[in-house]
Amino acid sequence: MKERFSKLLLGEDMSGSGKGVCTAVTISNAITNLYATVFGHNLRLEPLMPEKKAMWKREMDCLLSVCDYIVEFIPTIQTLRDGTTVEIMTSRPRSDICINLPALKKLDAMLLEILDSFQDTEFWYAEQGSISSNSNRSGSFRKVVHHKEEKWWLPVPCVPTEGLSESSRKQLQQKRDCANQIHKAAMAINSSVLDEMDIPHSYMASLPKCGRTSVGDSIYRYMSSGDKFSPDNLLGCLNIASEHEALELADHVEASMYTWRRKACLYHSKPSWTSVKEYIMETGRTDKNHTLAERAESLLFCLKQRFPELSQTSLDTCKIQYNRDVGQAILESYSRVLEGLAYNVMAWIEDVLYVDRNTVNLQEE
Repeated sequence: MKERFSKLLLGEDMSGSGKGVCTAVTISNAITNLYATVFGHNLRLEPLMPEKKAMWKREMDCLLSVCDYIVEFIPTIQTLRDGTTVEIMTSRPRSDICINLPALKKLDAMLLEILDSFQDTEFWYAEQGSISSNSNRSGSFRKVVHHKEEKWWLPVPCVPTEGLSESSRKQLQQKRDCANQIHKAAMAINSSVLDEMDIPHSYMASLPKCGRTSVGDSIYRYMSSGDKFSPDNLLGCLNIASEHEALELADHVEASMYTWRRKACLYHSKPSWTSVKEYIMETGRTDKNHTLAERAESLLFCLKQRFPELSQTSLDTCKIQYNRDVGQAILESYSRVLEGLAYNVMAWIEDVLYVDRNTVNLQEE
């Protein structure tokens, strides 16, 4: 315990020369590294090993205990013995931590409960390209794993030759739906925490002077033409082929959004003695910048809805890197790793259901 907190306070710089990162980034890295240590090699639907489960709970309790001392002061009326009332400042847990941390702990427990429920299952796993040595569990699973050939390191789910039983199939679907709700909740908390983080000056300084140059001429023309704007139609026209392209587009759209917002704020900050002619011209420009910023925001939201597994944008990464608020760092990293775990559980369940559907179809043929 002393060693871990010493490293946190030193900002991962054990030389003591003051070259380490701040405490917020250190704790964020600690939660991320702990998640990688505990869940990094877990690639299948099975209970977590007891020692790893104990490690996760023990060390997360240690890291989350910092939140007990992050408080805010509020005025409170106190009555003295002689009957007089005075106003004093009392402390309470900070509102964002008080709301989000219990919710994250609940989501954490639910995910572990889902993993613990996968005991004595009807499905099993084999290494990619291998054949099960159990004659009672030999099936045609090798014919239906083509969708995972690019991920050769992942184990292959296998089902009996007749497929899963109806009860087992329903249980899997229910657990997938539960994991999906957990994923949405964790993603919502993560987004809200990132929204509350300050935008670093380095990011604002790196923004292009013109939002059009960031999104490109074709997207800009679509966003600036007409009174009606449909982000779904625009994304449909772009034909995004990969997650990498989606992330690149998200970075460009987000940069243009803040460029237009900054321009709108600059125009609003003009002094009151500006001439009427300039005021009228700037009002039109402000309305245009405001509209473009709103459309860019809706496009970014729609893009993230289409690609729920999308990595963090450049702005999100920059916020985490320059964040100095320890409470926000804990909430962001905790929700991020739970979001990733929930998404993995969904994907693993979907893989099993995919193999089951193909096995049943082959039997019907």
